[in-house]
Amino acid sequence: MARPSPPAETAEITALRALAWVVSDEDRAMRFLALTGCDAETLRKRAGEADVLGAVLDFLLEDESSLLAFADSVDLPAQAVAMARIALPGAMPR
Repeated sequence: MARPSPPAETAEITALRALAWVVSDEDRAMRFLALTGCDAETLRKRAGEADVLGAVLDFLLEDESSLLAFADSVDLPAQAVAMARIALPGAMPR
């Protein structure tokens, strides 16, 4: 039986925590910006938007070492990040 996705509010909180974690390291932040094509100013302006939050979670889900480091730093199971991504608009089936 599939576990239900977390509510969108919880998913947004997880994604905002992930964004804070991503930008806390300059190299990681620059990699995120390069991969998304976003610039720092646009990221600041749109940080709370669902598509940006989804991109942050996608970024983590594409790199297992980053995913595990983030999950460990916020004391969440890595699966919770995937569940949060599913709860946000634009998620692609994995």
